Amino acid sequence: MASIAPRRPLSAATLADLDDDAVQDIDQFVLRFGKLQDVLGTRLFPALLDVLQEPYEDRPMLDKLNRLEKLGLLESTESWEKLRALRNHFAHEYPDEPALRAAYLNQGFDAAASIETILQRIGQRFGLGLE
Repeated sequence: MASIAPRRPLSAATLADLDDDAVQDIDQFVLRFGKLQDVLGTRLFPALLDVLQEPYEDRPMLDKLNRLEKLGLLESTESWEKLRALRNHFAHEYPDEPALRAAYLNQGFDAAASIETILQRIGQRFGLGLE
């Protein structure tokens, strides 16, 4: 995030002018954002519900997200769904639409703070050093 910050906000023009290091930084951000979002949803959230002895292992993801919201670990189910949709946008390339790519990247940079907040809430709740 620190290496990308001087280039923000991105635009179609700035994407076209990025050097190799900047492209690599952005690629790493996209990869890590997607992996972290996946791991939270597929591993951490179910594990948290298990530790809390919540009987949600066989329930749909939406039910799990609603419960995590009620427990105060997620801001809202809707905000999580937006993170998931953004992750899905990253999974697709838009080579003919650099303005759209830039817009999604800018949203992703802003959304990283939401993921950080989720991890901080979990860390505080469970006494973990996730800050």
